[in-house]
Amino acid sequence: MHTNYYFLRQLAPALKSHLITLPESSDQLGSGLRFMECFSQDRDEVILVFAQARGKSNYYKPFYVKATLRPDFSGLVFPETVHRARTNSVNLLEVVVGEPGNEHRVTDVRSFLNERCLAIVLEGGFSLLFKFFGNRPNLLAFQNNDVIDSFNRQLVGDGQLLLNEFDRPIDQSYEAFERAGFDHRILFPTFGKVVNEWIEQQNAVDEKAKWDIIQETLHQLEHPHYHLTRLHHKPTLSLLSMGNIQRDYSDPMEAATGFYIAYTGISLFEQEKTTLLRLLEKNQKRIEYQLDAAMQRILIREETASHEEVGHILMANLHDIPQVPGAKSPERLTLYDFYRDQPVTIKLKSELSPQKNAENFYRKAKNEKIEEQHLANLIDSRERELQQIKQQKEELGDIKTLKELRRFSKQTLLPGVTKTATPESGPLFKEVMVDSFRVLIGKNAKNNDLLTQKYAYKDDLWLHARDVTGSHVILKYQAGKPFPRPVIERAAELAAWHSKRRTDSLCPVTVTPKKFVRKPKGMAPGQVIIEKEDVVLVVPRGE
Repeated sequence: MHTNYYFLRQLAPALKSHLITLPESSDQLGSGLRFMECFSQDRDEVILVFAQARGKSNYYKPFYVKATLRPDFSGLVFPETVHRARTNSVNLLEVVVGEPGNEHRVTDVRSFLNERCLAIVLEGGFSLLFKFFGNRPNLLAFQNNDVIDSFNRQLVGDGQLLLNEFDRPIDQSYEAFERAGFDHRILFPTFGKVVNEWIEQQNAVDEKAKWDIIQETLHQLEHPHYHLTRLHHKPTLSLLSMGNIQRDYSDPMEAATGFYIAYTGISLFEQEKTTLLRLLEKNQKRIEYQLDAAMQRILIREETASHEEVGHILMANLHDIPQVPGAKSPERLTLYDFYRDQPVTIKLKSELSPQKNAENFYRKAKNEKIEEQHLANLIDSRERELQQIKQQKEELGDIKTLKELRRFSKQTLLPGVTKTATPESGPLFKEVMVDSFRVLIGKNAKNNDLLTQKYAYKDDLWLHARDVTGSHVILKYQAGKPFPRPVIERAAELAAWHSKRRTDSLCPVTVTPKKFVRKPKGMAPGQVIIEKEDVVLVVPRGE
């Protein structure tokens, strides 16, 4: 939560108190530090220097802001000292840095409504804006409303951003909660993973109780304690009491710095051990989900008549079925189920006689027995895999050295886990199970083509985030089963997540049967033509 909207709301006034000297009396104006320089001596790191004045060889009362802006990790830290290297450092945002003796003063520090941004406002209409959008963090320089420079110029779309459009008003009333189908993520897109996990852990009994939990959570976020905790085996800065809390802070700037030191100070051994633990837990959840789905299918089969039983019931009740030569069978027939001592409604093929329908059920019974054996084998293998993973987690917890850890990773881990660490040996596509339906997700443009052209069939559903690059997603068809709406929406959430719209509040997703997707010769990898489509609006959500 170190770049969460609610944390940035607390960080802005704290940072302002350091950058603007408060007046001694109420009739005086505050005096802001001057923006002296901005430089980088690391690929994804930028340092801003503020001070009261510039000396011959140093600054008078300097204040430093260091930003890490990597796709996988971004954040702010406020070191007491910074030593600039004589070589391998480059000046940045020089258009904002004024002439010596005439540098721009800080006039304000502000956050933005429902957005993960923080801006340091300077004289002359300049603003330095830290943007923490998902895997696209950046530092932007604005003059008035327009971008005039940026740290990461490869993010071309950032050049079109307007400062007055960062505030994002959202109706967050209970009525809006009802209209959103009681999905709080639509109303509060800035909660993020940690807060959403906290809300889920409260186990609300109904929608009203969930709304009360949300309001209490908002109160805690607006009057926070800053906890440095370990959550899912990695350091986390949380405004809520979660995980294994290591330390509490009362000041947001101290909390940001403490978290940064804890996060970047993890040893190589801890990083690799944490990664393996998370991989094991991810694999464990996947297996538990598959095991639960298989058990549900067996329970459903036990509660309903098998095809063989339906055939027996139909043959036993032939004398009660009116049979006229040449006449069609009824499409539905209610007969006595002597297995369960109750009536049962049987679907028939009207073009076949009752006897032929019974033969058809007996023929299906053979496949049914094969499927039952498959489910039994699947459950047995998944239970063994689950036991193996639990044993591996215990063994991993006892490992103390990097050498032992790497030997364990190479020789002991499940193939399904070790393969995920290296793209060359990994599974062909990402796979997610949604209520017994398989969802396959492409990894890149060429992999998208392989999935759509070679591994998708005409009755599968093809999904893709509209108007942006992203993964092709295939929802596999199951014979005789329509796609439930919740399953389609979940697959659409995955398509939105694996696209350039990952950080959007709502994402339009194209949904169409694979038979309406074509790829003419000469098109670039990943590009296709869609002949017919439906569109669903979803909140991007990953695995």
